[in-house]
Amino acid sequence: MIFIETELKGAYLIELEKKADERGFFARAWCSNEFQAHNLPSRFAQCNISWNKRKGTLRGMHRQRAPHEENKLIRCTRGAIYDVILDLRPDSSTFGKWLGFELTEENHRSLFVPGGFAVGFQTLRDESEVFYLMSECYTPGAEEGVRYNDPSFGFEWPTDVTVISEKDTNWPDYHGILPPKDG
Repeated sequence: MIFIETELKGAYLIELEKKADERGFFARAWCSNEFQAHNLPSRFAQCNISWNKRKGTLRGMHRQRAPHEENKLIRCTRGAIYDVILDLRPDSSTFGKWLGFELTEENHRSLFVPGGFAVGFQTLRDESEVFYLMSECYTPGAEEGVRYNDPSFGFEWPTDVTVISEKDTNWPDYHGILPPKDG
């Protein structure tokens, strides 16, 4: 596994280290020893699959409040998604910043997201499937979210939103929580 640290503190893009031959390739997609060697949490308690019918489907931005914060390992196993992560950890040097990554069935990339981040994605193809490992089990009542078009963050989605839940369109503005911009 090849760990590529992102600009957001604690988040990593993970490339497969492929061993290829005429049959295809073999690669380790997760290993507790390798996560520990990079000082990353290596315990996961829950696994979810999100299957999405239509291109442009948007899910997010979601997270769980402390003490139920989830570290997540996200991979697109079918189709393609644009995965967005937003650092909402108040003590982080990258608080309020976001990044987006294309995860596809062809590039086999994973994204490790620390607890305290909000996460969302938009499908880039019909019939896209996303596989998540989470460090904590879902806790009803601990979920909160950020609206996908909240002007506080200026998210840039790659395509028009074609499908979104009512809940995800109605998260309140985070206006005023961000530190002032320099200049």
